[in-house]
Amino acid sequence: MDHILNEEHKMIRDMARDFAQSEIAPIAAEIDESAQFPTATVKKMGELGFMGIEIPEEYGGTGMDTLSYVLAMIEISKACASHGAIMSVNNSLVCHGILKFGSDQQKETFLVPLASGEKLGAYSLTEPQAGSDPANMRCTAVYDAATDEYVINGLKAWVTSGPNADFIVLFAMTDRSQGHRGISAFIVDTKLPGFSPGKVEPKLGIRASHTSELVFEDYRVPAWYRLGKEGMGFKIALSILDAGRVGIAAQAVGIAEAAYEAARDYAKEREQFGQAIAEFQAVQFMLADMKTRLEAARLLTYQAAMAKDETEKAGGRYSLEASMAKLFASEMAMWVTTKAVQIYGGNGYSKEYPVERHFRDAKITEIYEGTSEIQRLVIARAILS
Repeated sequence: MDHILNEEHKMIRDMARDFAQSEIAPIAAEIDESAQFPTATVKKMGELGFMGIEIPEEYGGTGMDTLSYVLAMIEISKACASHGAIMSVNNSLVCHGILKFGSDQQKETFLVPLASGEKLGAYSLTEPQAGSDPANMRCTAVYDAATDEYVINGLKAWVTSGPNADFIVLFAMTDRSQGHRGISAFIVDTKLPGFSPGKVEPKLGIRASHTSELVFEDYRVPAWYRLGKEGMGFKIALSILDAGRVGIAAQAVGIAEAAYEAARDYAKEREQFGQAIAEFQAVQFMLADMKTRLEAARLLTYQAAMAKDETEKAGGRYSLEASMAKLFASEMAMWVTTKAVQIYGGNGYSKEYPVERHFRDAKITEIYEGTSEIQRLVIARAILS
């Protein structure tokens, strides 16, 4: 598949692979077990330019294309899906959103430190009662004309990097009577009074990537922190999620590739009935199907990355390509990791072997950035419109 990649693509892929395998892979199992946020390696990812790959150099990024970002995401996630989640949110949901919808002042103030890795970003749309239904959002932002500020109150949920972030792209209701058209977007500085991270979720997978509630109590944010116009929040959220789905597709490919390679190598070494289990046709068929689905997902993800760059230049949307890549890659990752555990047999159920972690990490890719069911709705609407 290298014929799709130019020399710059190969360079970023190889650099990400070398860093991931030398710096991240050795600590992946340990930080999964302890649920410890990997501050030091995340900082190094920023120093290497992995936290703002698509952002122009003038705003602190490396100025590469989306395919470069996908290639790096695959390699980082292959070593550790928790690092992949942290990297994906900062790149796709935060930096991309501020670059696309932010003012010059917002880009200088927030985007530069986020893209350079000096600061860490998070994205907050979901609430306890508003997941796939954002119109049911209860977090409010009320404009105070006397101070030219918005006063934010409410509880957000399932925020990746929530307790670790410096800045958060937040969505809140500014006019409840308008339903989803009453949602507005803001950039939240977590150091200002009135903000606190809530409960940190005890998760099944991506355990070193911290996910928490966010609590806002009379949190005041200057009006110029609002991202886009008032009432544009829902459109901004959907546009940002298109980019996020490309990142999660890449994460799923990375997780699945790690599980496939581990299962393939194990099958060559593990002996039963006097021969390596790779000699049994049942195992060969599983490996053949794993590799085929993996490469199909990789191509769909590459296609979505290229569609993003092409359509954004023309001011269009790439929702179809992003949702197809995210849907197929995430379900592929769950299927491949399940088969990897099966090939390992009883050992696959043990934390002493890596496929147990890959299996747990894969599941979230079918849920966040829009569930598989939501992706099917997006795809159906696109092909039937």
